[in-house]
Amino acid sequence: MKKNLLKTIITFGTALSLCACTGNTGAGTTDVPAAQSGSSSPAEINIAYQYGLAYAPLIVCKEKGLIEEAYKAATGSEVTVTWTQMSSGADINTGIAAGSLDVGFMGVAPAISGVAKNVGYRIFTNLSGQEHGMMTSSADINSIADLAGSNEQIALVNIGSIQHIILGKALADNGYDAHLLDANIVAMKHPDGMAALESGNVSCHLTSSPYIFKEHENTALHEIKEVNAAWPVENSFIVGVASTDLHDSQPELYKALCSGISSSIDFLNSNFDEVAAMTSEYDGNTPEAELEYLKKGVYTVDTKEIFTLATFMSENGFIETSFSSYSDLVFDNVKGN
Repeated sequence: MKKNLLKTIITFGTALSLCACTGNTGAGTTDVPAAQSGSSSPAEINIAYQYGLAYAPLIVCKEKGLIEEAYKAATGSEVTVTWTQMSSGADINTGIAAGSLDVGFMGVAPAISGVAKNVGYRIFTNLSGQEHGMMTSSADINSIADLAGSNEQIALVNIGSIQHIILGKALADNGYDAHLLDANIVAMKHPDGMAALESGNVSCHLTSSPYIFKEHENTALHEIKEVNAAWPVENSFIVGVASTDLHDSQPELYKALCSGISSSIDFLNSNFDEVAAMTSEYDGNTPEAELEYLKKGVYTVDTKEIFTLATFMSENGFIETSFSSYSDLVFDNVKGN
């Protein structure tokens, strides 16, 4: 009788020990990710992006649930993806620094500035390259040289934007100080800048697609070519940044994020007609115009010339940090230069 009782106690104790080791009690779940532990709390990821044609792959990703699909395939679990549109890279930086955002998409120059300021992220993907240009209505302005030393007002999104850095690079490429025209800048959103140019309230407008294409159609305007040459369409324009916490602490979710964005870009490049019909509702263009504009962009996960831009920004006082290599800006999975 005593032997049977002792055997029962030992067997019960062993079962308890096994439960603890396999995470079936509260004490054993500390280091097991929710997707693997059977937790009822799904994984979550908060993503911010901005407005315009350059973000078209994100509409595909959102509408088709590609991040959710990749995460489910990898883990067998669900993920809740929250998409938020914001008006500036500065707002996204604030959200990531505060921990309310995990991922953001923005112009490459603000992203470089964010890495330099230790906001808490690195670039995890390229998204698109788009045409940039500066248009003017003035017959007296035909080159950067005609603007040097003038009081002509130049509309662009804001100080520190990729458009501001492109203007600075165009100046430097032509032998001028990169900040020569900083005092001439009037901060305006793209559509407001276009309206101000066409009404004569500013002399120049530096913008990207689709606004630059619309301004090309206006015969009263002409382009200052040096600006387009400073940052051609093949170079990175919009990039994605992910928090170091997401990358380091949730590798499966990070991989699903990368997979979802890559799949959306692949889909766009193979289905321009379908994507144009999908994104035109967001951009306010007809499907026909949207298709024309989409085909003029470059969509790829590989970055191009971001280290060159970061070096330029550092050498010309746009950021205080100097980067020693491309790897200082990106996570290990990113390809490009």
